Amino acid sequence: MYFNSLTFLLFFASVLFLYNLAFSWRFKKYILLVASYLFYAAWNPPFVVLLWISTLVDWFVAKRIYAAKLKSNKLFYILISLFVNLGLLGFFKYGEFFLNEFRTLMALGGVSLDYATPDIILPIGISFYTFQTISYTIDVFRKEVKPAKQFIDYALYVTFFPQLVAGPIVRAATFLPQCISEKKLTLDQYGWGFWQITLGLFMKVFLADGIFAPIANHLYVYEGIPSMLSAWCGTIAFAFQIYFDFAGYSMMAIGIAFCLGFVLPQNFNYPYASCGFSDFWQRWHISLSSWLRDYLYISLGGNRVGISRNYINLMLTMLIGGLWHGASWTFVVWGGLHGMYLILERVLKHFFRGATKWVVVQVGVIITTFLLVCIAWVFFRASSFDQAFLIIRAMFLESDLSLDIVFSKMDILTCLSAGGVILLTHFFMRKRSMERLVIKAPWAVRSLILSIMLFFIIVFPGTNASFLYFQF
Repeated sequence: MYFNSLTFLLFFASVLFLYNLAFSWRFKKYILLVASYLFYAAWNPPFVVLLWISTLVDWFVAKRIYAAKLKSNKLFYILISLFVNLGLLGFFKYGEFFLNEFRTLMALGGVSLDYATPDIILPIGISFYTFQTISYTIDVFRKEVKPAKQFIDYALYVTFFPQLVAGPIVRAATFLPQCISEKKLTLDQYGWGFWQITLGLFMKVFLADGIFAPIANHLYVYEGIPSMLSAWCGTIAFAFQIYFDFAGYSMMAIGIAFCLGFVLPQNFNYPYASCGFSDFWQRWHISLSSWLRDYLYISLGGNRVGISRNYINLMLTMLIGGLWHGASWTFVVWGGLHGMYLILERVLKHFFRGATKWVVVQVGVIITTFLLVCIAWVFFRASSFDQAFLIIRAMFLESDLSLDIVFSKMDILTCLSAGGVILLTHFFMRKRSMERLVIKAPWAVRSLILSIMLFFIIVFPGTNASFLYFQF
C-alpha cells in the first residue's frame, strides 16, 4: 500500500474518519494501532509477527533494564535486545548475502561448497523499525527515558503507520509524550498537514517519477558505454530522483502524522545546498545520521579520542551506515566514500579555518560538495562495480569506443534546467523555514501553489512506483 496510491487514499480517509469520532483517547490509540498493523500486513501479513516479536521483546527488556540494580544485569538485558533485533535484521537482510560471500571466499581457498542458497524475503521497513526499537532500549539503559507506562503507547510507537516502513526514525523521547493526551487540531493545522501531504505527493509523483526517474534509468538500467555528458546527466538525475522520492515520502509521513495529532521530526533540510559533508549529513536523512551519531559514533568514542582513532570511528560509522542501506559491497563503498569525504573535510578545515566565511568560497564548497555527492551516488545506484566504474570513467574520460548511451538534447536540457532551479531553491531555503514562508504567504498565493501541485499530480500521475527506500 503506497502513499501514492488510491488504496492508501481510501485507507487514510477511513482512518481519519474513525479517528475523529467521539471515542475516548485510549480507544483512538487502538484504532491507530490496528490501522498500523493492517497497513503493514498489506505487503505480507506473516511479517507482522516480526513486529510483534520486536515490540514484545523490547517492552519487557526495557522494564527489566529500568528495574535492575546491577550494571551487569542491565548489560545482560540490553544484549538480549540487541541479539534479537539485530539477529532478525541480520538474517532477513544479510543472510543470503553473507552465505554467498562465504561460498565465494571458500572457493578462493579451493573449497567448493555446493548448497542451495535460501530465498529470503526482505520484510519491508525492517531496517527502520529495528533501529527505532533499539534506540528505545538503549535510551532506557542510558537513563535518558523511562519505560512507557502503557503497552498501547509503546506498541503504537513501534508500529505507527505513517513512518513505519521508511521513517523518519523516531525516538521514544519524541513520540511517547505525545501519546499521553489527545491533541485537537484546528482547521488551519489540518490545512498545514494536507499541504505537506500534497507537497510530498508532488515531489514523488511528478518530480521523482515523472521528471528524473526516466533520465536516471536511461543510464543505470540499460547496459552500454555512456558519453561523458550522459554519465553526469544521468547521475545528477538520480541524485534528484532519490531526494524527491525519499524526501517526498518523509514529507507525506510528517503530514499524515500531523493530521492525526502527532509531530514527527524533520528528515531533510535542503541537503543539496550543504556547505561541506558535515553539513550534508545534518541535512540528509537526518533521523538516520543522528541515530548513527548518537548510538554508534559516540559509543565508539566519537571525537573524545585521539585524531587517528576519531577518523577510524568516523569511517566505521559511515561504512556501517552504507551497509545499513543494503546487502551489497557497492553500498559499503558509498558509505566509505562519505567517510573519506568527512575525514578529508576535517583535515582541510585545519588549514582553511577562516576561508569559509567568504561567500565565494561557500558557493565553491557547496558546488564541490554536490558534485562529490553525485560521484558517490554512482555506487549507490549501480547494480555492480563494473557498471559503477564504467560510469565513473565516463565522467572524466570520454570513451574512444562506440557510445551506447547518449542522451537526447531534451533530456539534457530537462535535467540541467530543472536541476539548476532546484539547486537555487535549496540555496535560497537553506537557512529558512518552509512552514514560516507558507504561513506568511497570502491566501491567494498558497491556493495557487496548491492548485498547481494538484494539477501536476492528477495530469501526470506517473507509474505508481514504489518508494526507493522501501527496499532498505
